[in-house]
Amino acid sequence: MRPLEPGDFDALYAVASDPLLWELHFDPERWREARFRVFFDEALESGGALLVMDAQSGDVIGSSRFKWREEAGLHMEIGWTFLARSHWGGRYNRELKRLMLDHAFRFVDHVTFHVAEGNARSMRAVEKIGARLSGTYKLASGRTGMRYVIERTSYSGLNSSNG
Repeated sequence: MRPLEPGDFDALYAVASDPLLWELHFDPERWREARFRVFFDEALESGGALLVMDAQSGDVIGSSRFKWREEAGLHMEIGWTFLARSHWGGRYNRELKRLMLDHAFRFVDHVTFHVAEGNARSMRAVEKIGARLSGTYKLASGRTGMRYVIERTSYSGLNSSNG
């Protein structure tokens, strides 16, 4: 992982242009270049976006992001994550989240994740790393989001035996 840079657009869009990546996300049309450009620019502006690369090949495989939140006490949100389908179902998401959680818990007491209702794949992924459902909310679009949380006091790191 490294911070996202403006010059990363083409390599990251090459991954993001797969419509199947987005079919269960909050914006299922994000595979379209104009929609992804908005997402990418927002990621850069956030100051917390990361480019994710395969450590062996060096290939760009996705992105994730940190965001400071102040409601219900200062905490960190981890999200906006997507990985190439070639990297689904293995160790990649778990390792990405482990690194991000280890970093976040140096500064905050809890971390949240937001998942679109019906996105069973992402729900299972955050549950596998120890997040628990803490509530739901409505977006302006009318879609329902699921809020998951991990507390620092219950986090012991992620390894192959618990994730």
